[in-house]
Amino acid sequence: MTPGGGETEAQEQELVRRARAGDRAAYDRLIARHAPRLLAIAQATMGNRAEAEDAAQEALAQAWLKLDRFDETRALAPWLARVTLNKCRDLLRRRHWRFFTENPFDRLDPANEHDRPDPEDPVESIERRDELRRVQAQIARLPTSLREPLILVAHEGYSQGEAAAILGISEKAVETRIYRARARLRGGAQNV
Repeated sequence: MTPGGGETEAQEQELVRRARAGDRAAYDRLIARHAPRLLAIAQATMGNRAEAEDAAQEALAQAWLKLDRFDETRALAPWLARVTLNKCRDLLRRRHWRFFTENPFDRLDPANEHDRPDPEDPVESIERRDELRRVQAQIARLPTSLREPLILVAHEGYSQGEAAAILGISEKAVETRIYRARARLRGGAQNV
């Protein structure tokens, strides 16, 4: 075991091997290690905690079902991140479709808890939350090709090489897309 209770690379490979053989306890240990980061990726992508939890849970279930397709010679974290991003894409497509098919008055809920400030928070905290929502909204409006590399590198701390492997693009493409995403964000909503 490594400090902090995580598995070493060799131990993780053994857990993957056991999980591929159907050992649910081994898979649960793998998930305990990777789920927080996958949830963070999903939340940054979805922009909504509940939808992020759904996306991460569906991604983990899909990963369990598709574990036989995983190449054991590779690192598990990038594969799980790719499965999570793909599941987020699926859910975002469904969300966009629902937006046009639902009753528009259902979206006008004045009791939305996320819009009500906590009465114990000072004004400064409310302003920070508003700024965070504004930035999250700008990121959400970025094209997927720019948003995903930005989330993986800037938000989740993956290297550009790791992000390239997760997204199936070159490292230079990751660098360029992050540069373009940041330029659009700096330019404000008019460029997004």
